[in-house]
Amino acid sequence: MLRNLDLIDSFEGRQVLIRCDLNVPISNSEIQDSGRIVAAYKTIDEVIAKNGRPVICSHLGRPDGVDANYSLKPVFEFMKSKYPDLEFADSAPATGALTLIENLRFNESETSKNDSDREQFAKDLLGEITDVVIDGFGVVHRKQASVYEVAKFADVYAGRTVEKELEVLKKLTENPERPYTLILGGSKVSDKLGVIDALLPKVDRMLIGGGMMFTFLKAMGHEVGSSLLEEDQIETAAEYIQRAKQLGVEILLPVDVVVAEKFDREASHQTVSADQFNSSRFGETGMGLDIGPETGRVFADAISSSKTVFWNGPMGVFEFDNFAAGTKIVAKALSEMDGFSVVGGGDSASAVRHFGFQDNAFGHISTGGGASLEYLEGKKLPGLEALND
Repeated sequence: MLRNLDLIDSFEGRQVLIRCDLNVPISNSEIQDSGRIVAAYKTIDEVIAKNGRPVICSHLGRPDGVDANYSLKPVFEFMKSKYPDLEFADSAPATGALTLIENLRFNESETSKNDSDREQFAKDLLGEITDVVIDGFGVVHRKQASVYEVAKFADVYAGRTVEKELEVLKKLTENPERPYTLILGGSKVSDKLGVIDALLPKVDRMLIGGGMMFTFLKAMGHEVGSSLLEEDQIETAAEYIQRAKQLGVEILLPVDVVVAEKFDREASHQTVSADQFNSSRFGETGMGLDIGPETGRVFADAISSSKTVFWNGPMGVFEFDNFAAGTKIVAKALSEMDGFSVVGGGDSASAVRHFGFQDNAFGHISTGGGASLEYLEGKKLPGLEALND
């Protein structure tokens, strides 16, 4: 049974370490997607309401030691609008101030492969703190000092973000309402092998877009020019297509593709049939950067007829306006469907906000990243194990 904040009536003025996942995209010191930060507010507010004194901690990116480019100061400045009395510190303070600690990964012991290193860092991080709330679902799949080792030296509780993610993931895996559609995009098939293996027997249809679609199209015998292609996964893609047929799962691959002259925001481009890829005016050097409009319509129709949809990975290079239409039409269809829609993965979440969709337009926008995929794959997550009685 998951230990959660319902077990606590009051923290009686004690400091409480809250391990959030504030790993958000930042450009020129500006937050590009604040979703994970805002998601943490519910837990932080509850700890405050229960007379706790929050000491908030998180990682940001993968710095190699102390690196100002990975400082949490932009996150601190963003959070100040919500918590004006928030302070910033290099480590947990001795005072009772509401505090955000600098990037945990500036200390290599946070992610060390050596258990004793992580344990020592956990002790140093805690100091006199005896209560910990794990609120970042995106980090529960790793043995990290602030997630796993702290449970050896303090009382730990699941935050509301972790609880919500688990509720949604169970809804996707335990008796989902049908028809159930899985939409996969992003760059690589190899990143999605586990989730395909786990969910293919559970869904009614699977839609494939993004860079990974070219490996599937190649497996179908189509040419893909100079598009992103995983040669070593072509046979695997063909096996998935065959397995889907055996399971009665419909696989929808793109019927048309937006082909560009090169990978560039302003590149010349043309829409061609997926089975006539090299007939574009760019020939064999053409690069597919988005699903085409007809595919978008087919995908939107499939989504609108579904009762449960899990989407992970954009359909194209949505950061470039010329190659954003496919991702946008999928997002719009999910926002309008009559059923339960889940947007999973940081890129998909960033995309829907990039297009101006409100979070409440979807059933759930996940903050879980790779941890959510590992849960769906049936793997045990160390951070969750530490939270279970």
